[in-house]
Amino acid sequence: MDTASTGAYDGVRTAPRALATEAVHAGRDDLARQGLHAPPIDLSTTYPSYDSRAEAARIDAFAEGGADLAGPPVYARLGNPTVARFETALARLEGTETAVAFASGMAALSAVLLACAATGLRHAVAVRPLYGCSDHLLTAGLLGTEVTWTDPDGIAGALRPDTGLVLIESPANPTLAEADLRAVADACGPVPLLVDNTFATPVLQRPAEQGARLVLHSATKYLGGHGDVLAGVVACDEEFAGRLRQIRFATGGVLHPLAGYLLLRGLSTLPVRVRAASANAAELARRLAADPRVARVRYPRLGGAMVAFEVHGDPHEVISRVRLVTPAVSLGSVDTLIQHPASISHRIVDADDRRGAGVTDRLLRLSVGLEDVDDLWADLDRALGAPRERQGAKELREAVR
Repeated sequence: MDTASTGAYDGVRTAPRALATEAVHAGRDDLARQGLHAPPIDLSTTYPSYDSRAEAARIDAFAEGGADLAGPPVYARLGNPTVARFETALARLEGTETAVAFASGMAALSAVLLACAATGLRHAVAVRPLYGCSDHLLTAGLLGTEVTWTDPDGIAGALRPDTGLVLIESPANPTLAEADLRAVADACGPVPLLVDNTFATPVLQRPAEQGARLVLHSATKYLGGHGDVLAGVVACDEEFAGRLRQIRFATGGVLHPLAGYLLLRGLSTLPVRVRAASANAAELARRLAADPRVARVRYPRLGGAMVAFEVHGDPHEVISRVRLVTPAVSLGSVDTLIQHPASISHRIVDADDRRGAGVTDRLLRLSVGLEDVDDLWADLDRALGAPRERQGAKELREAVR
């Protein structure tokens, strides 16, 4: 019988395993003993029980501290066996005690903020740039949160007695700015540090090993990896997970079982996809940096499959001319996507704040996929237009006429 407990597979492991092995086997360790190879998808919304006294005791345990319910499931808003497998696997990859999955990345961040606010800690310290909607959620105070924006060096000075959270994204969206996460964690002291690890994934960095208490993913991106699932997840310790489960139960931001299945499947190829896409991205970053039509290229020291670059010409023209690359929001899929952050993903951020964080009007963000790198470059080369020298000569001729 399948189980809903996110810790149900811990007894199966006998020794530490490499990341690539965990990506394939975590959350699936019990399948062979059940005579299964592929994880089952449990679509039930409710579950029968003839022992209402035992159910009452389990509900009391959940109400007290958000305990992960042992035994058979009760109701889909409390937990689902298929989703639990994904949570188990992601926690293993991030090196945390557990993980809690949500219907989207924003639902996951909202739950973290609500969990902090429930303890009376409504102040947050955040480092720009963050994903545009994360920035908006904090700045607009939609969940009653007050935020102080600072750079990594100013975190310690920005903390207050009512600070419940410090947030940072490294590499950052969309500038790919990087921070020393160990130094940031030290500056936070006892205040929980949340690191958005969406761009790096646990393949490239594990923030919990650097002192982060909470690791956030828009699982829609690399964890799913195929542009067909919407999800969010927070990897953390069991104490904070209990609060998140209670928020998830109360607000209903649950992950659908089919999404949990697709995410678990996506994790099995995560290391291979990230490394292959990163190799493509590094090569494209090299070619872009050498191109006179490009003013600046940003590529993380950490590596990864994201490239940001500023063009001398009109970035909107570049967007309009791609044919192989897909002009679309989001990232982390097997195909390459390009977008103009100032127009879309970060449009909701105040223009001055946006530009102050390095999100310029000529910046383009490229999420590099698994296509042949020469085919990708041929498309970008065409989209960038005529070489700059020829553009200048054309402008001169038009001016003379």
